[in-house]
Amino acid sequence: MRKYPIGLQDFMKIRQDNFLYVDKTKIIHQLISSGAYFFLSRPRRFGKSLLLSTIKEIFMGNKELFKGLWIEDHWNWEKKNPVIHLALSQINYEKLGLYETLNKELDIVAGKLGVALQEKDLKDKFRELIEKTAAEGRVVILIDEYDKPIIDYLDDLPKAQENRAIFKSFYSVLKDSDEYIRLLLITGVSRFSKVSIFSDLNNLYDITLNPHYSTLVGITQDELEKNFAEEISSMQVKNPAILKDIKKWYNGYSWDGENTVYNPFSLLGFMGAGIFNNFWYDTGTPTFLVKLMQKKKEYNFSDIHLSGTALGNFDIDKPDSPALLFQTGYLTIKGYDPSKTRYTLDYPNLEVEDSLVEALLSAYRYLSPGQSIGVTDDLSDALEKGGVEKVIETLNAVISSIPYDHWKADHESIFHIIIHLTFKKIGVGVDSEVHSAKGPCDVLIKTDRFIYAIELKLNSSARQALDQIQNKGYLKPFTSDPRKKIALGINFSSETREVAEFEVKEFQ
Repeated sequence: MRKYPIGLQDFMKIRQDNFLYVDKTKIIHQLISSGAYFFLSRPRRFGKSLLLSTIKEIFMGNKELFKGLWIEDHWNWEKKNPVIHLALSQINYEKLGLYETLNKELDIVAGKLGVALQEKDLKDKFRELIEKTAAEGRVVILIDEYDKPIIDYLDDLPKAQENRAIFKSFYSVLKDSDEYIRLLLITGVSRFSKVSIFSDLNNLYDITLNPHYSTLVGITQDELEKNFAEEISSMQVKNPAILKDIKKWYNGYSWDGENTVYNPFSLLGFMGAGIFNNFWYDTGTPTFLVKLMQKKKEYNFSDIHLSGTALGNFDIDKPDSPALLFQTGYLTIKGYDPSKTRYTLDYPNLEVEDSLVEALLSAYRYLSPGQSIGVTDDLSDALEKGGVEKVIETLNAVISSIPYDHWKADHESIFHIIIHLTFKKIGVGVDSEVHSAKGPCDVLIKTDRFIYAIELKLNSSARQALDQIQNKGYLKPFTSDPRKKIALGINFSSETREVAEFEVKEFQ
């Protein structure tokens, strides 16, 4: 059984201890040979730290680690450069504070490089470290997870703003250090506005959406089939469609709308366990994101359209959910319209969609993540069989379980949100606010045998809801569709917190 580097980010350890390594050195060579100042944004657990660790070993000239890899015969190993490597995800800023922790980290890095620092001020010390290190050759500066001390405090705005201000001063040193720098590569999750690396470093090249580097991290379909051929062959004995299933669960991430990659953490987790599971999502529930979306009453993130500017920036003072969901990996690029410079976003795969929908549904029901699974188990079967009574029974179970002290159903939107997420959770085709010639249909659901048009009312009447579906012709666009059509009018009661009544009419 092969060794999978699940959670490992140290290239040297992976190579020396004979862990599986998917060879990325050809595209890395392309990057480090084509420029000097780069920024790359990718979600957590996507291989950014391993990328920097690999580049570090290249510039340190450790040729023996690259035996058998593409770059072995394509690099001048005699030429070495000193490397300043700052891994900000590993420093203890939570306990000591960012300023003091960065100060201590620079001393540690200087010690490893054999450099004695005299300056006490953080900004001056960073400048001194760069200049003195460059005495041994132009410096390679690798900064990993530059934004983590900001992201970790998104639910504590004053602290996030404090850390942002510290970074603004710290990174400003890089602006006037051209003569000392051979390569600067900064990675993170988000491109935060008002952080000086983007306002001051006008020569910093953001390669996040560059098609040439869309597969710099992550695992492509070809890399999957080449590097895991043995495992796939074994799995195909029991499941001939295993490749299709793996792709549905874990592929789909894209930063150019064309090339897609697998999340390495999820794919390695699957190969190690041999079962489908939510490996990546379970490593860190996006508590802040869920709270933000709940506060803004957001729930539907399919087919989102954003400009490239919106995708690339994030302001902690005015967070935009779709942009942050893209940057953190919960949405990905599905298409790009160059005439409008507009990107289309959607969920990348089943793992992410299922997990985020579950988290949102539980949040709107004021339950812990995972507690919405049981009440939706029978809903899919009921929909496929046209069992409206069972559908209503399940919806009542979902809604009535909301704790009384959290009940805020003063508008039908809360019912709409919960119903949309409930149907989304079970994997049926569901659309909300579907526009027709005479107005939007609240919820439209499609199964293999049925098309449901659902209209929701609060403290009104189910008959009025049903009449609206018929009068406005919500099902007319599907007249030629062979599936049976069902119009379902639902009236909720804010007093009893359940479906007060419903009316249904079937059409062939």
